[in-house]
Amino acid sequence: MKKLTQGLSALLICMTMMTQSCTKTEEQAQNPFLVQQYETPYGTAPFHLIEAAHYEPAMQEGMAAEDQEIADIVNNPEAPTFANTIVPYANSGAMLNRVLSVFYNLMEAETNDTLQEIAQRMSPMLTEHGNNISLNPELFKRVKAVYDTQKDDPALTAEDRELLEKVYTGFVRSGANLSEADKEAYRAYSKELSALRLKFAQNALKENNAFELHITDSTQLAGLPPTSVDAAAETAKERGKEGWVFTLAAPSYSPFMTYCQNRDLRRQMYMAYNTQCSKGDSLDNKETVKRIVSLRRQMAGLLGYNTHADYVLEQRMAENSENVYHLLNQLVDAYMPVARKEAAEVEAFARKSEGNAFQLQAWDWSYYSDKLRKAKYDMDAELLRPYFQLSKVQEGVFGLATRLYGITFKENKEIPVYHPDVKAYEVLDEDGSFLAVLYTDYHPRASKQSGAWMTAYKDQWIEENGTNSRPHVSITMNFTKPTAERPALLTMGEVETFLHEFGHAIHGLMANTKYRAMSGTSVYRDFVELPSQIMENWAGEKEFLHTFARHYQTGELIPDELVERMKAARNFNVANGCIGQVKYGMLDMAWYTLTEDFDGDVEKFEKAVWAKLQVLPAVQGTCMSVMFSHIMDGGYSAGYYGYKWAEVLDADAFSVFKERGLFSREVGEEFRRKLLEKGGTVHPMTLYKDFRGQEPTIEALLRRNGIVPEKKIKERID
Repeated sequence: MKKLTQGLSALLICMTMMTQSCTKTEEQAQNPFLVQQYETPYGTAPFHLIEAAHYEPAMQEGMAAEDQEIADIVNNPEAPTFANTIVPYANSGAMLNRVLSVFYNLMEAETNDTLQEIAQRMSPMLTEHGNNISLNPELFKRVKAVYDTQKDDPALTAEDRELLEKVYTGFVRSGANLSEADKEAYRAYSKELSALRLKFAQNALKENNAFELHITDSTQLAGLPPTSVDAAAETAKERGKEGWVFTLAAPSYSPFMTYCQNRDLRRQMYMAYNTQCSKGDSLDNKETVKRIVSLRRQMAGLLGYNTHADYVLEQRMAENSENVYHLLNQLVDAYMPVARKEAAEVEAFARKSEGNAFQLQAWDWSYYSDKLRKAKYDMDAELLRPYFQLSKVQEGVFGLATRLYGITFKENKEIPVYHPDVKAYEVLDEDGSFLAVLYTDYHPRASKQSGAWMTAYKDQWIEENGTNSRPHVSITMNFTKPTAERPALLTMGEVETFLHEFGHAIHGLMANTKYRAMSGTSVYRDFVELPSQIMENWAGEKEFLHTFARHYQTGELIPDELVERMKAARNFNVANGCIGQVKYGMLDMAWYTLTEDFDGDVEKFEKAVWAKLQVLPAVQGTCMSVMFSHIMDGGYSAGYYGYKWAEVLDADAFSVFKERGLFSREVGEEFRRKLLEKGGTVHPMTLYKDFRGQEPTIEALLRRNGIVPEKKIKERID
């Protein structure tokens, strides 16, 4: 009887295991992430099949698969080599990366409460998973052994050696050399930081979506252009309301601040925007900021650095905080005197209509600046909008890439997309071969973060058999939406944003490296903005505008005299624009050069940092830090200066196109082969000098902006 019972038990256990195996197999068959290869054009993400319920099982399966890959490396009985340790490590985690690339990209572009709940649940587990790998002593022992014996091995290619350096340094910078006690502290800090970054981002999105200015009195619309009024009416209709609704999304907020005649309403909008996440409620980010900053300092301290900035800048072109401050102070010296003159001129202009007692405030700046620009140059930004129909702008931008690099774009409606607004394009090289997939997502919605960005759903790498696995790149923006009366018409600022993000995309599309870890935009943060910002230069060139800028109703080419007026006004208030960016860079550096944990007043700290950079009166109650996503939940902590650093690079690099031909295929080919294709395989200054023939100087930027410094500044960025 006992044997029979044991036999039945064994049978039941066997049946249970078979059922579980069957269930798992069925789940794998139904979960689109858990297949060997997507059955879609070019293996693109099967958005049409993906459901929220698929993410967690796929993440769990992906982590388990990567754990096994790491175990295989660690348990390899052969002596550690580049081939049996570094290469499999660099290739590990492919399944997990596949699901996370979709999940986190949609968290920004098409999120919902369910995805955010999944993120909250999975974030600690994913952080712990990453720590288990980076803090694995046996794995690091093998990596270190390879590094110690093969870092100068002539049998390795330059790209192999760069990968080895990156992998080894990555382990060290993630705590591999720490004591066991410090490793545990590092784990705890990183897990908490991951949760806080997620909380920061979710609060920012909720706060941004929560505000609306609902207007039912048409007299309060005075001054606003028809495009803005029509868009507000469309938003009101979407929300089931009468009248007009204005939001904090850029296409709504920016025109309102520029054209609305009602000063009280401008102030209301300004305060709504600049007090986000600082009201002392559940969405307040002040305590989160304090903790994020302190955690990063503590983690840097564990790793032997005095500050988080020291840790970050070790792997940047700038190298250290002294060089960052050197650049920022150069810009302050050159631009601040001009910025004060610009502000005085705007205020004097405003007083002609408002009286001598009028004091210019932050919510007046865009409004009166625009009126002064119109008075000085007969230039109203709205005059350009009819010539910048989004579909035509896209033709112009895509056409620029064709002229510079020989690539072409063909929409493919068979490629799945994650929202009806999104379009997918095959990108073909000059010889007609497949180069990449490009997704475009142009318009704001409640499920999308504000701003504009480029990302990838799949990076580029070269398979062991030599196959070049090509990337799937996406550009996501928040452009003015079409209305019932007119198509989407962009501002010049939006055209520049398009070119900027497209420049990032080009960097990704052109990727041509052996290893995924160094592909495309996997470069230093203060270098990654060069390919994007250089593209903005074409926006001011008549030859480029003539390729697409036609009136959306008449088909008339943008008049030369309008282009000349635009160019004449291009540097209007340029110094204030520069100082605004410098302020953000200074704030970023101030937070991340702290040597002690911060427990003070976030707003007071910010105001103190900006005191000497304030051109207009500071507004009490406003706070940038609590919504400064770039440096709190993004990847730009101790790195926001990189936009200005790269602006020096792009001004200098664009001078080559100006000298040798705006659409020069020869220069375009050099830029592609010497810089864009290389990714992170070579130090960025080496790449830059290979293209430019010299190190960059600030001179080209000053010349472009029409700035003559009051005193001579040191030219080289060093």
